[in-house]
Amino acid sequence: MKLRLSLMLSLFALCFAQPASAASSPSLSALEQQLNYMVAGKSADVGIAALDLTTGESINVKGDTPFPMASTVKVAVAAAYLTQVDHGRRTMLDTIGKDRARDLMSRMLVHSDNRATDLLIKDLGGPGAIQDWLNFHGFSGIRVDRNIAKLLSDPRDLWDRRDSSTPLAMVELLRRLDRGNVLSASSRRTLLEFMSQCQTGKNRMKALLPQGTRVEHKTGTLNGLSDDVGFVTMPDGRRVAIAIFTRGGSDRPRTIAETARALYDGFRTVVTWSFSPTPATR
Repeated sequence: MKLRLSLMLSLFALCFAQPASAASSPSLSALEQQLNYMVAGKSADVGIAALDLTTGESINVKGDTPFPMASTVKVAVAAAYLTQVDHGRRTMLDTIGKDRARDLMSRMLVHSDNRATDLLIKDLGGPGAIQDWLNFHGFSGIRVDRNIAKLLSDPRDLWDRRDSSTPLAMVELLRRLDRGNVLSASSRRTLLEFMSQCQTGKNRMKALLPQGTRVEHKTGTLNGLSDDVGFVTMPDGRRVAIAIFTRGGSDRPRTIAETARALYDGFRTVVTWSFSPTPATR
């Protein structure tokens, strides 16, 4: 009897110690059902993960399934370089080839320039150096095996586990880049500002969101593949990290746009008892 009482008290304490989760929220349960129904009606294979960075509310559909990252890997490349800047080993004014590092990073994140990406990867020590950076920081579920030129020249296999990420792993990378101790405040601002200027994929995550919604994101594209990952700011200042991967089928950008809007509407209405809205800061 004492053991049973002790176990019940421990479980009770655990429930209050843990942050709110999608499974415990009726609103997010409804959102999860909506997303599953929507995905089931699509011809594409779709993976989704989203996390409210303030409340801890989260949701995923096929969140543990690996998808090719394509150019969304450029977020990790930028973060690996910015880590070097934070430790004084490189600067944003360093010359790489004929270009400054800051210009290369801008072209990589804003215009998804593959040449600029491969110059940064080479300067850092190759794809293995990006994987070492991920491993050092304890990121799992993300693989970096090739530079962009090699990835594009190899035979295409959308179910290849090389250069892949699960939606949940990508959202965890976004979370820690934004809220963890991976980057300094200055480097975090640099990364987010470049991501806010992204010019690719205007028909994806941003397409159906209310005009003026702040989105900091990076797209990924291969034949038969469309991705979009990043941060969306709610009207009350809360920010949601989102990863949406789609492969095969048709109308993948529209699927991403519809998913992003469903996530926006779902998270906008879910505020846990512990949250007090505050203005967004940079």
